[in-house]
Amino acid sequence: MDHPDKVRLDAAFSELYRAHLRDVYSYAYYRVGNHHDAEDLTEQTFLQAYRHFERAQAESDGRPLRPWLIRIAHNLAANLYRDRSRRPQTHIDDSTVLRTPHTTEDLVEGRDELARIITGIQELPDERRDALVMRFALGMDNREIARAMGKTDGATKVLLHRAIKQLEGIVTPV
Repeated sequence: MDHPDKVRLDAAFSELYRAHLRDVYSYAYYRVGNHHDAEDLTEQTFLQAYRHFERAQAESDGRPLRPWLIRIAHNLAANLYRDRSRRPQTHIDDSTVLRTPHTTEDLVEGRDELARIITGIQELPDERRDALVMRFALGMDNREIARAMGKTDGATKVLLHRAIKQLEGIVTPV
């Protein structure tokens, strides 16, 4: 029979998994650029999180664990690139984001802009891209991003500001 603490821990982890699966996958997808690698990265993130969950829960002092999870994904993604020593071959395909064909000009313009932004994000240095994904795709606030990236709040604010400026320079048509 399972120990009561193990049962409680597994139930808490299942809750964490359900609550944050979408965010971890979204982060992984923006980071690696294709569904297959994103699924692998998401699975690895939760496997690693499960191994360290008890300690993380004890050390969190009641704070949300999402930044901790995203940090695990962030580190695993960096290792993935180091292991392969290459950038992802596949760029994010915005047709998966916008499947329905629209005829109105404003929606077409919106789709073009989205495609430019997605392409632009891929051109940013890793840290800047990661910070933008956390901020805009996951809706994380500066403090959560700072925890996820192991930075101070001030350094995170500067990083986001520079990332946005650089992205604007890439996507703004001349």
